[in-house]
Amino acid sequence: MQLSSPRRFLALFTLALGGFGIGTTEFATMGILPLAGTELVAGFDADPAGGIARAGWMITAYALGVVVGAPLVSVWAARMSQRTLVLVLVTAFTIANLASGLMPSFELTILARFLSGIPHGAYFGVAALLAARIMGPGRQGAGVALALSGLTIANIIGVPLGTWLGQVAGWRWTYVAVAVVFLLTLVLAWLVLPHVPGNPARSARRELRAFRKPQLWLMIAVGCIGFGGFFAVYSYAAEIVTRVGGLPPSAIAWLLATIGVGMTVGNVIGGWAADRSIRRTIIIAFPLLIASLGLFALLGWQPVAMFVLAFFIGGTGSVLNPTIQARIMRIAGEAELLGAATNHAAFNVGNALGAALGGAVIAAGLGYLAPAWIGVGLAGIGFLLALWSLAIDRGPDTAAQHVVVTVLGPTTAGIEVVDR
Repeated sequence: MQLSSPRRFLALFTLALGGFGIGTTEFATMGILPLAGTELVAGFDADPAGGIARAGWMITAYALGVVVGAPLVSVWAARMSQRTLVLVLVTAFTIANLASGLMPSFELTILARFLSGIPHGAYFGVAALLAARIMGPGRQGAGVALALSGLTIANIIGVPLGTWLGQVAGWRWTYVAVAVVFLLTLVLAWLVLPHVPGNPARSARRELRAFRKPQLWLMIAVGCIGFGGFFAVYSYAAEIVTRVGGLPPSAIAWLLATIGVGMTVGNVIGGWAADRSIRRTIIIAFPLLIASLGLFALLGWQPVAMFVLAFFIGGTGSVLNPTIQARIMRIAGEAELLGAATNHAAFNVGNALGAALGGAVIAAGLGYLAPAWIGVGLAGIGFLLALWSLAIDRGPDTAAQHVVVTVLGPTTAGIEVVDR
């Protein structure tokens, strides 16, 4: 694909900006959850624990939207031009996030958050594939990394800023600001993204063949359950900072930024480590995540320990993300868009599960650090499922694995994991 250097840069920036908006709308909700709950949930002040647990459905609703939307949109868009798909998805993001900031009732806000999540998985799938094409042969890995960098940067900049904006101007303005980010992304995408013809050979039946493989279902379960451990803590970070650590509300943004830095560092390490051995990365990273969650449950009341352990929870969780992504895409084979989107769907099942179970133990009066013990259990189950998946294809020719970025065809690109 021949593009001028300025247009190539702007196209990749546009895809990353969309990821930045997605990361902000998904994770800034954790920071503004008490503010939204106070306004939307009846009786919040009389029963803060029960109120915050109910408000947590704003997180769960978005995650469920991702779960529903990722496979459905990916199958529906199998033959669509990648540029057209980006435009459709970003338009949907803009409208749904604006609605999230304008809905007058808790129930309608929950609906808006659900709709906001529907384009999530398909966007990251098509953004990775389109970025790979823009960069050209030999530089696909750099293109994918640049396209997805917006998500990790959002956790350092967008989420703390969104939390701060919600505190000073009202929580609704956080979603309005995100809608503006998506509107800018839409304009840039219309102007600079190249036209990529759809592939008429693709079909829903062909995409869904990947789900015949038991390894795929096991790795989806790993994402659904294992990542719930991370979200059990992250979902209630705002309450942990103020009610457990005794810190002022301004510290919430700093804790979220600390987790974001950990996620960014972990993502880089995870990509490097998975390139050398997916198996070894899973075996090392999952126990580290479990240990970090357990220590947080014991020591999270102490502010210094809270910040240090939050960094490690974010880091170890994000080491696993590209590793599991690579394995799912390998198992999915030619259905690379569906595979990439499915990973984000699984990740958000973990989001919903962690938020729901974490809210349940808080509502039961077990304290705001109790979700970390839920996290230990969920991450432990995820680790066992990952080992089971690895055991299925363990053989004489699978002693090591590495990730190779490769062009799969004239109109698609993806990540192939080759066993050795």
